[in-house]
Amino acid sequence: MWRLPLGLRLKLVLLLWAWVESSPGPVGDIVVDRYSVPKRCRREVKDGDFVRYHYNATFIDGKQFDSSYQRGTPFFEVVGQGRQLAGVDKGIVGMCINERRKITVPPHLAYGGQGAGDTIPPDTTLVFDLHLLDIFNRADRVQTRVIKSSKNCSRSVMRTDFVRFHFNGSLLDGSAFDSSYERSQTQDSVVGEGWLIKGLEEGLLGMCVGEIRNFIIPPFLAFGEKGYGKEIPPHATLVYDILLEDLHNTKDDITVEIQEAPESCTRKSVTGDYIRYHYNGTFLNGATFDTSYQRNSTYNTYIGMGYVISGMDKGLQGVCVGERRRITIPPHLAYGQQGAGKDIPGSAVVVFDIHVIDFHNPKDPVQVDVTFKPEPCNETSEVNDFVQYHYNCSLLDGTLLFTSSDYSAPQDVVLGADKVIDGLDEGLRGMCVGERRTIIVPPHLGHGERGGGDVPGSAVLHFEVELVSIQKGVPEGYLFVWLKDSPAELFQALDMNQDKEVPLEEFSVFIKQQVAEGKGRLKPAQDPEVVIGDMFKNQDRNKDGRITAEELKLKVEEDEEKEDQHDEL
Repeated sequence: MWRLPLGLRLKLVLLLWAWVESSPGPVGDIVVDRYSVPKRCRREVKDGDFVRYHYNATFIDGKQFDSSYQRGTPFFEVVGQGRQLAGVDKGIVGMCINERRKITVPPHLAYGGQGAGDTIPPDTTLVFDLHLLDIFNRADRVQTRVIKSSKNCSRSVMRTDFVRFHFNGSLLDGSAFDSSYERSQTQDSVVGEGWLIKGLEEGLLGMCVGEIRNFIIPPFLAFGEKGYGKEIPPHATLVYDILLEDLHNTKDDITVEIQEAPESCTRKSVTGDYIRYHYNGTFLNGATFDTSYQRNSTYNTYIGMGYVISGMDKGLQGVCVGERRRITIPPHLAYGQQGAGKDIPGSAVVVFDIHVIDFHNPKDPVQVDVTFKPEPCNETSEVNDFVQYHYNCSLLDGTLLFTSSDYSAPQDVVLGADKVIDGLDEGLRGMCVGERRTIIVPPHLGHGERGGGDVPGSAVLHFEVELVSIQKGVPEGYLFVWLKDSPAELFQALDMNQDKEVPLEEFSVFIKQQVAEGKGRLKPAQDPEVVIGDMFKNQDRNKDGRITAEELKLKVEEDEEKEDQHDEL
């Protein structure tokens, strides 16, 4: 705005006073035309306020003699302290941000009878068309308004905290100067260390993650009289809409919240255990960045050995099978300042809601718990026995995988014959008929890292078994064993018609008779006719369909001959 030197202004004031005193007619006042008023006026100009406005200055006939628009710089001054024309000083009072008004100023409240150089003749009425851009007062503080509260606030911003927030920044007239949303990247900063303007640091204190606040920051708590770049002019009040996304302190450790604990927990995880768990991974604002449930596959890893982020390594210690816990991990124990790919930004606090499916140690044996044992128990199962049993097989979380109830007969197996997983085979040994057990089988004695069928990889299995029957077996490599001493003259006993040769029919009758009398036992779980036929073939060495005394040898004798031959070699 046109401004005269201070000495000339004082001289004009004295002249104007003298003119007013000697003037015989009434003196006119300013005329204010508020031709554009915003619907909402948060604040009106009063004496002592600093204002920033654009203007066009014209004569009554509309001829322009000055304009801040042409200079590209708004006018800035304090109101009510004689720093601008008295008529404008008076006419701007009560004005709102973004209001437009015309102030018609009579000569005695403008440049009076002296005028102003060659530009403004004496006794000239002037018209100022103002657009108010900014108001502030030296007594102002940061104005904070909560737009949206956080639903669950367990912690709020304190000094030295590191925060991540989104913002829209504008001037008081609504002109946007910056937005983190447009960059798709949060503003990250430490609070209270001078990284941010003072007004922002003050306004962020006490905020909760998920909270949205509106800040109005006066220039002396923002970028002051210098402004910032081309976007923020000098003496600008700033308006921020802030959404707090994240909050942590470099001194933070992980926090663990147990959400669901099993009724019984006989064992807790330790370093070196291999664990399988489901998880949902989110940020503090609740946004999900990853989940194992969508992949329908657990996350499997060793605990405490550096295979996962250090915070998770620590958070998985001491869990129980079936437990659900929330692990909140600060960035220095998670993905750090770099983040991870496109999904996890730098300096992000991550939250994992985990459900422990199972865990084991590679050194774990089969765990057997007897739930019922009949009395008396005179005979127990052992290697090479043929056993029948009922069972339920499930994961440690209770998911049923298999059950013998789906079949018309019990499950059967020859123990030690490598027909079932090693852990179950071991767990079925030493049982009485009618005994019931639970058998916990670690994966290295089960289906291993790859799993099998419906069994997931690295799964610990839980068996409930009941032994139905036992058929005692024979040693490996044997088809028949004597339970009592064999006949002293075995061939003569076999040669029932004493014709010095034994055909298959005669051989079969003799063996069945020994089994029936409890003197001998055939290999179980096979057709007796097939077993006897194989025994006969082993003795019929010349394959003529008959066994002679020279051909007949007990299995023990054959084994001894083989050992002697080996020794000779």
